[in-house]
Amino acid sequence: MFLGYDINEKLLKLATIAEEELKDVFKGFEETALVNSAKVLKAFQDNRVSITDFNEVTGYGYYDGGRDKLEQIYSQVFGAEDSLVRVQIMSGTHALALTLFGLLKHGDVMISVSGEPYDSLRTIIGTEGDSRNSLIKHGIKYEQIELIKDDFDYTSIINRLKKSYVKLIEIQRSRGYSQRKSLTVAQIEKLTKEVKKVSPNTIVMVDNCYGDFVEKLEPTNVGVDISVGSLMKNLGGGIAKTGGYILGKKEYVLDVAERYSAPCIGKDLGANLNQNLSLYRGLYLAPSVVCNSLKTMAFASFILQELGYSVSPKYNEYRTDIIQTIDLNDPQKLVDFCKGIQFGSPIDSFVTPEPAPMPGYPNDEVMAGGSFISGSTIELSCDGPMVAPYTAYMQGGLTYEYGKLGILYALNNVLKNK
Repeated sequence: MFLGYDINEKLLKLATIAEEELKDVFKGFEETALVNSAKVLKAFQDNRVSITDFNEVTGYGYYDGGRDKLEQIYSQVFGAEDSLVRVQIMSGTHALALTLFGLLKHGDVMISVSGEPYDSLRTIIGTEGDSRNSLIKHGIKYEQIELIKDDFDYTSIINRLKKSYVKLIEIQRSRGYSQRKSLTVAQIEKLTKEVKKVSPNTIVMVDNCYGDFVEKLEPTNVGVDISVGSLMKNLGGGIAKTGGYILGKKEYVLDVAERYSAPCIGKDLGANLNQNLSLYRGLYLAPSVVCNSLKTMAFASFILQELGYSVSPKYNEYRTDIIQTIDLNDPQKLVDFCKGIQFGSPIDSFVTPEPAPMPGYPNDEVMAGGSFISGSTIELSCDGPMVAPYTAYMQGGLTYEYGKLGILYALNNVLKNK
């Protein structure tokens, strides 16, 4: 028995070996967390955060100094001119939709330069699904340029920009449901510089979901015009109950704000619904929580690799998001692994995940996530489409200790059913 859990002895031995091998990797995560914590703390101090900034403002949300100050903090931390950080933004998908519809008009051209976007973004664009309200149905033209060996096809992108004006290029930093590696801030910086040389008015937009605080720099630190994410992922720190953010150049943030609210209202309205405290505290904790998530994923990567599974990233590879993939090559193993993650969760551990259709996704999905905040993917969770090679997409871990227990429990479930 391991701390009250009946864990396979082989897994326990691997766990001991993993933690010895991962000492330097963990140290790297901790150094990044310290840098990002210093940025957050400095921004809190520079903006004179007070306990009165946590007060509830109801109704229209006029004159909410705490809400406005939080957005100033986000701007400072991320090196952006302006920010929109609101509880009314219900998800990363919602934040992406607000941004694209706020910046693009009929006849504009957008290009995804990181290949096919994530499933839910495809329905926003209109390349999948039958929504009458997609970008394409609104007369926006969509193009796509594939990655080459997990990097941008710089030549094709630059040649396309020289051909005719492109209003916006969209970069998905995380891998989504694909086998490619996630993109680094260094790669994004290189592309942004090349784009601005030939087409300075083209908006460079980054879907930053799962990537916040994983590296010491953010996309907006290196020239990106606008960056988008969810507070139920990294920056919520497992505390924020809902919300999303858009940050970057002031003119673009205001365009999005007018889509979020209404023309001429922009950022001036929006009740905080008594959530200011959770948003402040979530951001404050986020660097440490992201560090714990990265440790959990590296720990899982090492053990899974030793057990013979194909994993990405490998335990000692450079990481630019919190996602770990495992090719289980068997539909039942994918289900068993997700069941293990669910059974090892603090909430709804008694629930058994089963594959099922999910809105916005083309295939049946199996999803595990016994989280305090429903759908919070900074908490330990796992999901995957029921298609070969039956890849589990895992992320999160509020603390390394709970993450370690969850991983061991999940793997124990797979081995028991082998």
